[in-house]
Amino acid sequence: MSRAPTYASLTSHTTATRRPRDSLELASLASSTPTSSPASRSSSPSGISSSRKISLSGEDPLSPSNPAARTPQRPLTHGRSFSVSSAFDFASNLFPLSTTAAGYTSIGSAQNNVLDLVDGGNLEKHKSITYLNGLSLIVGLIIGSGIFSSPAQITTNAGSPGASFVVWLVAGILAWTGAASYAELGGAIPLNGGAQVYLSKIFGDLFGFLFTWSSVFVLKPGSAAIIAIIFGEYIVRAFSTTSTSSDPLPNTSISIIWINKGISLLALALVTVLNCISTKLATRTGDIFMFFKFLALLCIAITGLIVAVTNRTLTSFIPNQDWKTTSWFAGTNTNASNWAVALYAGLWAFDGWDNTNFVLGEFRNPSRDLPRVIHTAMPLVILSYLLATLSYTLVLPDKIIASSNTIAVTFGARVFGPVGALVLALIVSASCFGALNATTFTSGRLVYAAGKEGYLPAVFGTVGMPGTEPKSMRLRSNSNNNSSFRSRFLAKVTVDDTFYTPITALVFNSLLTAMYILTGSFPTLITFY
Repeated sequence: MSRAPTYASLTSHTTATRRPRDSLELASLASSTPTSSPASRSSSPSGISSSRKISLSGEDPLSPSNPAARTPQRPLTHGRSFSVSSAFDFASNLFPLSTTAAGYTSIGSAQNNVLDLVDGGNLEKHKSITYLNGLSLIVGLIIGSGIFSSPAQITTNAGSPGASFVVWLVAGILAWTGAASYAELGGAIPLNGGAQVYLSKIFGDLFGFLFTWSSVFVLKPGSAAIIAIIFGEYIVRAFSTTSTSSDPLPNTSISIIWINKGISLLALALVTVLNCISTKLATRTGDIFMFFKFLALLCIAITGLIVAVTNRTLTSFIPNQDWKTTSWFAGTNTNASNWAVALYAGLWAFDGWDNTNFVLGEFRNPSRDLPRVIHTAMPLVILSYLLATLSYTLVLPDKIIASSNTIAVTFGARVFGPVGALVLALIVSASCFGALNATTFTSGRLVYAAGKEGYLPAVFGTVGMPGTEPKSMRLRSNSNNNSSFRSRFLAKVTVDDTFYTPITALVFNSLLTAMYILTGSFPTLITFY
């Protein structure tokens, strides 16, 4: 006579047949904020940072004895448990990322809403980036120098105003689709590093390694150098206007070129210092410049519409009349290669849509905020670019647009005179400074993630001042009604994560960028980039 299975036998059978934790779950656990006992933060002699060694239900996801942390195809290396061959093999006990604002956590665990001591060197444990911060990062880098320099290339190769609008719209839609794909990847793998992590996870370490080195040594510092050089050029042009001419003086002499480079290096040093001091300081700077950029583009669009309606400027310049008498698609280029060049210039103007993913591990709620950031930023940027291009077309003839690499300064000079050239040059300079701050912030996180992964020396994967143990006091928002107004106010306005940043990685990225600034120029860097 058979006996009914007991609870103990069912439990033992369930435990024996339970599938080991998937690597994606382990990566999410490693990037979440611990709410368990302090024992889970103990240091590890194996080289794994203590903040990555989290215990959940008595099981250490990063232990070499755990079969989910190491596979035959790819052994566990450098303490990054997500670098395994499996792509998206979700475990049945994977907790949803939306369970808490801080990431994955045990079901039923208490939420820590009080003053928290964050120690150890792991940025993915120090979640401080909000929706607004993410929005300022992606907008701050996209709206940099592209809309103020790309119209010449697009107009020249497209051949007509109507074709130029088509190029801008197609480039924006393509950038939006790429950003939407990154939103899906970021929601599945909420870690710092962006494409480096995704390539390593999906295709293997070799692809992640190749992307890391090309980005760290070429793409990121080259892009930052271009932005810094444009910043210096616009600053020089802002103060080189004369009272007898509404256009800036030429910028080709050797002395002017080196003045440009000097100003570029000063801007680079300033944003590097801001990012080394505090994550909050850097993100708040980006927030300010984001609103400033939208306001500047809105002013340009409104000015262009007013000039088109009134047909008047504050100078003797007569606004463009061709858009009234000539078809907007007259003279459209039919050569496919010219369209390709125009589209490339448009895509370059939208470059930066992937930058939020480089710091995703520091988001408070990545699964919720990343899609919101991308699907808010991209339509706003596309609309802003189309309005600015429309304003340029209504005021300036195609020949002037095609021949000017500083279209905003030319626009301000023709409408308002030398004062307008000065104001617009300063606006573009501020836009470039915000973009330089955003790319410095994300580039430092890429170098940091490469150091953590082992693609670069481990010193670049450290947090804080070299040779010191990073500690930071973080005051979280407290939903308890008993918390004082003073505590909540100080939590919002104070910089409480001073030097809890990847300082070594930021300095390394700054040195590489400075090398490109000193040895390159805008045309050569665009070709090289």
